[in-house]
Amino acid sequence: MTDAKVFAGFEERRAEVRGATLRYLVGGAGPPLVLVHGLAGAASNWVELAPLLARRHRVLIPELPGHGGSDPLPAAPSLDPFADRVIEVARLEGMLPAALAGHSLGGTVALRAAARHPRDVTAVVLLAGAGITSAGRSIENALTLAVLGAGKAIAPLRGLIARRPWTRRAVFGYWQVADPPALSAVATEGFLAGPGLHLDVDQAGYALQADDARLGLDRVRCPCLCVWGADDHLVPLSDGFDYARRLGAPLRVIADCGHLLIGERPAACADAIETFLRSF
Repeated sequence: MTDAKVFAGFEERRAEVRGATLRYLVGGAGPPLVLVHGLAGAASNWVELAPLLARRHRVLIPELPGHGGSDPLPAAPSLDPFADRVIEVARLEGMLPAALAGHSLGGTVALRAAARHPRDVTAVVLLAGAGITSAGRSIENALTLAVLGAGKAIAPLRGLIARRPWTRRAVFGYWQVADPPALSAVATEGFLAGPGLHLDVDQAGYALQADDARLGLDRVRCPCLCVWGADDHLVPLSDGFDYARRLGAPLRVIADCGHLLIGERPAACADAIETFLRSF
């Protein structure tokens, strides 16, 4: 997988949004669905899940400012600028209103988008959504940024890492994936492709840490679903219960699954998302 690899059936596009050029992928046909990656992630994180969802949806995958092929922002004291730009990309593509599904930080951004743009967001799916507790945010940010530093060094070796179970365990063990040797080579490369491209993910991490993900949840009026890995050690399942309580949302737990559930259990995630979106 090259740095600019585009999934089968998807097209790479770029657009200037509020002073920053953002890279994104778009593909499929049907009701619009926007996928938002996590901190230090990229569009490639969705390499196994996005094609499953594109069978029934028009899928948009933006890369957040500073991530992948997207320009960083001049300043971002909160998550609001990230949420606003996700909505603006979807607007440029004529895909509003849309359902949003976000992984980790992407889930927090999706919720902020729903609170700030209620007419544009029809539903939110939190996939191991970050930010419910201050301690959790600090731990997640520190670990993610530490992994990113190593990720830049090993990104060129991702093909070799993907082919060997023991190297997958060394890179993804405990904090990221419940069973690293079982992580597919495609998903492995998808998770490792981003760090070599990032320009500034620290800003998003600082915005998450300075912000309070709980603020504005009472303004989220659309249906929500929480999906969590039972063995998530980075954003624990207790956060999933807390989000579900605050949002009045159902919680679906995926057994034997860690934080990177979108690559570790893509079929289960697709089933959870599709079942939820068909329910209203």
